[in-house]
Amino acid sequence: MAISMTEAAAQHVRRSLEGRGKGEGIRLGVRTTGCSGLAYVLEFVDELAPEDLVFESFGVKVIIDPKSLSYLDGTELDFTREGLNEGFKFNNPNVRSECGCGESFNV
Repeated sequence: MAISMTEAAAQHVRRSLEGRGKGEGIRLGVRTTGCSGLAYVLEFVDELAPEDLVFESFGVKVIIDPKSLSYLDGTELDFTREGLNEGFKFNNPNVRSECGCGESFNV
């Protein structure tokens, strides 16, 4: 079981953490929502919880709660720029379908 980040994603998170002046890493999780059932959640983590699972890529920690890991196992977090748009891209091998707007997914 593993979660990884591309170098571009790790650099973006590192810059964001440095800008905040604090933080252990970034939490990747899922929540129930949307037309397909699940959506990704990203948030900064200032303190690790005892049950947290920690994966590290390029010196940056990705923190996952045990419940989300079954939906996210094998996911690679990327950071892309296309023209004026930039954002995280989730390369999740568990996704069976996504909604038309791209906000939610099903496993």
